[in-house]
Amino acid sequence: MHNRDAVFLEDLCPKLQDRRWRKSLHKFTGQSCIYCGKKSESIDHINPLSKGGVSITNNCVPACLSCNGSKSDSEVFFWYRNQRFYDPRRAMAIRAWIEGDLRLGIRLLQWAKPKNNSRDGNLDKHSKNNDFDVKAA
Repeated sequence: MHNRDAVFLEDLCPKLQDRRWRKSLHKFTGQSCIYCGKKSESIDHINPLSKGGVSITNNCVPACLSCNGSKSDSEVFFWYRNQRFYDPRRAMAIRAWIEGDLRLGIRLLQWAKPKNNSRDGNLDKHSKNNDFDVKAA
């Protein structure tokens, strides 16, 4: 039996291949929205299908439902620049993704992730020493 004679599961069930492709897009970004950084729950077409966009990796990005619905069929950079969560590093990542340089896009997204500076002991030495005790008179 030759490889060309084999029947593959993807041939019998094309939706399985599509599901794997969608999961791989989410894995690229660590399951975060490419626009705002929240958990990605959908796939957004950068160039919308209604304006001639196609379902290929360079045109499809993980997005949260809020961003995907808000963007609708708008031009991506015009829409993104008007968002309160606009981040130029994420804009560069989107540009790299469109141009097919996913590796650069992913690195830019990693760079854009905010560091969590909570009050759980992540304060530096100087801010810990500046706590003042206020006493009632």
